[in-house]
Amino acid sequence: MSDIILHGMWRSSASYRVRIALNLKGLPYQQKNYVLANKEHKTAEFLSKNPQGLIPALEVDGKVITQSLTIIEYLDHIKAENRLLPLDVDERARVQSIAYSIACEIHPLNNLRVLQYLKNDMAQDQDSINKWYRHWVAEEFTALEKKLSADPATGKYCHGDKPGFADCFLIPQIYNAQRFDCDLSGYPTLMRINKACLELKAFREALPENQPDAI
Repeated sequence: MSDIILHGMWRSSASYRVRIALNLKGLPYQQKNYVLANKEHKTAEFLSKNPQGLIPALEVDGKVITQSLTIIEYLDHIKAENRLLPLDVDERARVQSIAYSIACEIHPLNNLRVLQYLKNDMAQDQDSINKWYRHWVAEEFTALEKKLSADPATGKYCHGDKPGFADCFLIPQIYNAQRFDCDLSGYPTLMRINKACLELKAFREALPENQPDAI
């Protein structure tokens, strides 16, 4: 394994997840970032890598892996050190359930193309779009807060005292929730974990505003 290229965009939460994971794994990578407003992710060149025309995509020695969940799991296979997912099957299932609840229950309803469809095709005003966004965040964050606060497996981070797979998903979602002025006062466990993660270099360097294409 010699060359890793992350095809992404600074504010994409799915790209943000992968940046965190790459940093936690200690894997050096290059970034090729796209201006979504200019439809750079819909060019023939990029569609040849990912026919969905979605970011992120991870290029490893010429092979292309798509979908952030798959990409992050793949990283544990190409480098055994600094595991993101536990080897124990029960622990692994717990961690995946936390991450998937964010990736499958919040993100698909609140990603950019959905919000743009609400605005441009459904003629919703910004207040209505913000209400939509906050509703889905509250739905899942309420459940996550209950799950994490009541489970002794929760430590300094989502699972124990080492950051991993679930944290890669939680922190970008909290970042987005803050952008949309969601009320996060009811989620003390989530916010405690967020604070702990952002004290780590791997998470700080992955922040959207710290990316070369940030505007």
